[in-house]
Amino acid sequence: MRKIFILLSMSLVLPMMSCKETPSVPNATESAYENPVVEAIMERRSVRKYQDRPVDRDLLMRIAECGINAPNAMNAQQWEVRIVDNKEWIQGMSDLQLSMMDASMVGQMKADPSFRNAFRNGTALFVVAVKPSPMTFIDAGLMGENIMLAAHSFGLGTCCLGSSARFLNTPEAADYLKALQFSEGYEVQYIIAAGYPDEQPQAKPRNKEVIKFI
Repeated sequence: MRKIFILLSMSLVLPMMSCKETPSVPNATESAYENPVVEAIMERRSVRKYQDRPVDRDLLMRIAECGINAPNAMNAQQWEVRIVDNKEWIQGMSDLQLSMMDASMVGQMKADPSFRNAFRNGTALFVVAVKPSPMTFIDAGLMGENIMLAAHSFGLGTCCLGSSARFLNTPEAADYLKALQFSEGYEVQYIIAAGYPDEQPQAKPRNKEVIKFI
Protein backbone atom coordinates (compact mmCIF):
# COMPACT_ATOMS: atom_id res chain seq x y z
CA MET A 1 0.00 0.00 0.00
CA ARG A 2 2.82 2.36 0.91
CA LYS A 3 4.53 1.73 -2.44
CA ILE A 4 1.30 2.46 -4.26
CA PHE A 5 0.84 5.72 -2.32
CA ILE A 6 4.41 6.88 -3.17
CA LEU A 7 3.92 6.14 -6.85
CA LEU A 8 0.63 8.00 -6.91
CA SER A 9 2.21 10.99 -5.18
CA MET A 10 5.06 11.13 -7.70
CA SER A 11 2.65 10.88 -10.60
CA LEU A 12 0.90 13.98 -9.32
CA VAL A 13 4.03 15.96 -8.47
CA LEU A 14 6.02 15.34 -11.68
CA PRO A 15 3.45 16.90 -14.04
CA MET A 16 3.28 19.95 -11.77
CA MET A 17 7.07 20.29 -11.87
CA SER A 18 7.20 19.88 -15.64
CA CYS A 19 4.50 22.55 -16.13
CA LYS A 20 6.46 25.02 -14.05
CA GLU A 21 9.66 24.37 -15.99
CA THR A 22 8.12 24.71 -19.47
CA PRO A 23 8.49 28.31 -20.73
CA SER A 24 5.28 29.89 -21.92
CA VAL A 25 5.03 31.39 -25.41
CA PRO A 26 3.77 34.98 -25.08
CA ASN A 27 2.43 35.28 -28.62
CA ALA A 28 2.47 32.23 -30.85
CA THR A 29 1.60 34.20 -33.99
CA GLU A 30 4.74 36.33 -33.65
CA SER A 31 7.19 33.46 -33.24
CA ALA A 32 5.66 30.62 -35.24
CA TYR A 33 7.32 31.65 -38.49
CA GLU A 34 10.64 32.93 -37.18
CA ASN A 35 13.94 31.22 -38.00
CA PRO A 36 17.53 32.29 -38.82
CA VAL A 37 16.77 32.77 -42.53
CA VAL A 38 13.76 34.99 -41.83
CA GLU A 39 15.77 36.95 -39.27
CA ALA A 40 18.57 37.56 -41.79
CA ILE A 41 16.08 38.77 -44.40
CA MET A 42 14.35 41.14 -41.98
CA GLU A 43 17.58 42.46 -40.43
CA ARG A 44 19.60 43.07 -43.63
CA ARG A 45 20.11 46.72 -44.53
CA SER A 46 22.08 48.61 -47.18
CA VAL A 47 25.24 49.81 -45.44
CA ARG A 48 27.07 52.88 -46.71
CA LYS A 49 29.69 53.32 -44.00
CA TYR A 50 32.37 50.70 -43.34
CA GLN A 51 35.28 50.26 -41.01
CA ASP A 52 38.72 50.50 -42.58
CA ARG A 53 39.24 46.81 -41.94
CA PRO A 54 39.92 44.09 -44.52
CA VAL A 55 37.71 41.02 -44.84
CA ASP A 56 39.37 37.62 -44.79
CA ARG A 57 39.50 36.07 -48.25
CA ASP A 58 38.21 32.70 -47.03
CA LEU A 59 35.10 34.45 -45.79
CA LEU A 60 34.67 36.37 -49.06
CA MET A 61 35.01 33.09 -50.95
CA ARG A 62 32.38 31.44 -48.78
CA ILE A 63 29.96 34.29 -49.47
CA ALA A 64 30.59 34.04 -53.23
CA GLU A 65 29.90 30.30 -53.04
CA CYS A 66 26.54 31.12 -51.49
CA GLY A 67 25.96 33.41 -54.46
CA ILE A 68 26.52 30.75 -57.11
CA ASN A 69 24.19 28.39 -55.25
CA ALA A 70 21.25 30.63 -56.14
CA PRO A 71 18.62 29.19 -58.49
CA ASN A 72 19.23 29.90 -62.17
CA ALA A 73 17.47 29.10 -65.43
CA MET A 74 18.12 25.55 -66.68
CA ASN A 75 21.10 25.45 -64.28
CA ALA A 76 23.08 27.07 -67.11
CA GLN A 77 25.08 29.10 -64.56
CA GLN A 78 25.82 31.83 -67.09
CA TRP A 79 27.23 34.15 -64.47
CA GLU A 80 30.67 35.08 -63.21
CA VAL A 81 31.80 36.77 -60.01
CA ARG A 82 34.98 38.67 -59.32
CA ILE A 83 35.96 39.48 -55.74
CA VAL A 84 38.02 42.67 -55.63
CA ASP A 85 39.92 43.57 -52.47
CA ASN A 86 42.84 45.25 -54.24
CA LYS A 87 43.11 48.78 -52.83
CA GLU A 88 44.74 50.17 -55.99
CA TRP A 89 41.93 48.88 -58.23
CA ILE A 90 39.22 50.12 -55.85
CA GLN A 91 40.76 53.57 -55.42
CA GLY A 92 41.64 53.97 -59.10
CA MET A 93 38.15 53.01 -60.30
CA SER A 94 36.64 55.20 -57.59
CA ASP A 95 38.64 58.23 -58.77
CA LEU A 96 37.60 57.58 -62.37
CA GLN A 97 33.94 57.25 -61.41
CA LEU A 98 34.06 60.50 -59.43
CA SER A 99 35.59 62.31 -62.41
CA MET A 100 32.56 61.33 -64.52
CA MET A 101 29.89 62.11 -61.93
CA ASP A 102 27.93 65.30 -61.40
CA ALA A 103 30.07 67.76 -59.43
CA SER A 104 27.35 68.54 -56.87
CA MET A 105 26.86 64.86 -56.12
CA VAL A 106 30.60 64.37 -55.71
CA GLY A 107 30.67 67.32 -53.35
CA GLN A 108 27.96 65.75 -51.20
CA MET A 109 29.83 62.45 -51.03
CA LYS A 110 33.15 64.06 -50.14
CA ALA A 111 31.52 66.27 -47.49
CA ASP A 112 31.16 63.14 -45.36
CA PRO A 113 34.27 62.92 -43.11
CA SER A 114 34.24 59.14 -43.43
CA PHE A 115 34.39 59.22 -47.25
CA ARG A 116 37.10 56.99 -48.77
CA ASN A 117 35.79 55.76 -52.12
CA ALA A 118 32.81 55.85 -54.46
CA PHE A 119 31.89 52.27 -53.52
CA ARG A 120 30.34 53.55 -50.30
CA ASN A 121 33.71 52.95 -48.60
CA GLY A 122 33.48 49.16 -49.01
CA THR A 123 36.75 47.33 -48.45
CA ALA A 124 35.78 44.49 -50.80
CA LEU A 125 33.64 44.29 -53.92
CA PHE A 126 31.63 41.50 -55.55
CA VAL A 127 31.38 42.30 -59.26
CA VAL A 128 28.70 40.21 -60.99
CA ALA A 129 28.50 39.71 -64.76
CA VAL A 130 26.25 37.53 -66.91
CA LYS A 131 25.91 36.50 -70.54
CA PRO A 132 22.98 38.80 -71.42
CA SER A 133 19.53 37.24 -71.85
CA PRO A 134 16.11 37.82 -70.22
CA MET A 135 16.69 34.88 -67.86
CA THR A 136 20.29 35.63 -66.88
CA PHE A 137 19.25 39.09 -65.69
CA ILE A 138 16.89 37.33 -63.28
CA ASP A 139 19.64 34.89 -62.34
CA ALA A 140 21.93 37.79 -61.48
CA GLY A 141 19.34 39.25 -59.12
CA LEU A 142 18.89 35.94 -57.33
CA MET A 143 22.66 35.60 -56.93
CA GLY A 144 22.95 39.12 -55.51
CA GLU A 145 20.37 38.46 -52.81
CA ASN A 146 22.19 35.28 -51.78
CA ILE A 147 25.46 37.21 -51.51
CA MET A 148 23.95 39.99 -49.40
CA LEU A 149 22.10 37.66 -47.04
CA ALA A 150 25.15 35.43 -46.60
CA ALA A 151 27.33 38.47 -45.88
CA HIS A 152 24.84 39.70 -43.29
CA SER A 153 24.81 36.31 -41.59
CA PHE A 154 28.59 36.59 -41.14
CA GLY A 155 28.36 40.07 -39.61
CA LEU A 156 29.24 42.03 -42.76
CA GLY A 157 27.35 44.86 -44.38
CA THR A 158 26.65 45.23 -48.10
CA CYS A 159 25.31 47.76 -50.59
CA CYS A 160 24.28 46.90 -54.15
CA LEU A 161 25.58 49.55 -56.58
CA GLY A 162 24.05 49.77 -60.04
CA SER A 163 25.56 53.15 -60.92
CA SER A 164 29.11 51.95 -60.24
CA ALA A 165 28.51 49.07 -62.65
CA ARG A 166 27.43 51.52 -65.37
CA PHE A 167 30.64 53.51 -64.94
CA LEU A 168 32.67 50.30 -65.09
CA ASN A 169 31.03 49.49 -68.44
CA THR A 170 32.12 52.79 -70.03
CA PRO A 171 35.02 53.03 -72.54
CA GLU A 172 36.98 55.15 -70.04
CA ALA A 173 37.04 52.24 -67.59
CA ALA A 174 38.16 49.63 -70.15
CA ASP A 175 41.44 48.91 -68.37
CA TYR A 176 39.71 48.35 -65.03
CA LEU A 177 37.13 46.06 -66.63
CA LYS A 178 39.84 44.15 -68.49
CA ALA A 179 41.67 43.51 -65.21
CA LEU A 180 38.64 41.55 -63.97
CA GLN A 181 39.09 39.00 -66.77
CA PHE A 182 35.44 38.24 -67.43
CA SER A 183 34.72 35.78 -70.22
CA GLU A 184 33.97 37.20 -73.66
CA GLY A 185 30.34 38.22 -74.07
CA TYR A 186 29.72 38.79 -70.35
CA GLU A 187 28.44 42.14 -69.08
CA VAL A 188 28.69 43.56 -65.56
CA GLN A 189 25.24 43.93 -63.98
CA TYR A 190 26.05 45.37 -60.55
CA ILE A 191 28.72 45.70 -57.89
CA ILE A 192 28.12 44.77 -54.26
CA ALA A 193 30.24 46.72 -51.80
CA ALA A 194 31.03 44.76 -48.65
CA GLY A 195 32.86 45.19 -45.38
CA TYR A 196 32.49 45.46 -41.63
CA PRO A 197 29.68 47.99 -41.03
CA ASP A 198 30.32 51.29 -39.27
CA GLU A 199 26.64 52.14 -39.00
CA GLN A 200 23.32 50.46 -38.19
CA PRO A 201 20.68 51.80 -40.57
CA GLN A 202 17.08 51.61 -39.43
CA ALA A 203 14.51 49.64 -41.38
CA LYS A 204 12.50 51.60 -43.93
CA PRO A 205 8.72 51.06 -44.12
CA ARG A 206 7.46 48.40 -46.49
CA ASN A 207 4.06 48.64 -48.18
CA LYS A 208 2.20 45.42 -47.39
CA GLU A 209 -0.68 46.55 -49.62
CA VAL A 210 1.24 45.14 -52.61
CA ILE A 211 0.62 41.63 -51.24
CA LYS A 212 -2.76 40.10 -52.11
CA PHE A 213 -4.25 36.63 -52.01
CA ILE A 214 -6.08 35.55 -55.18
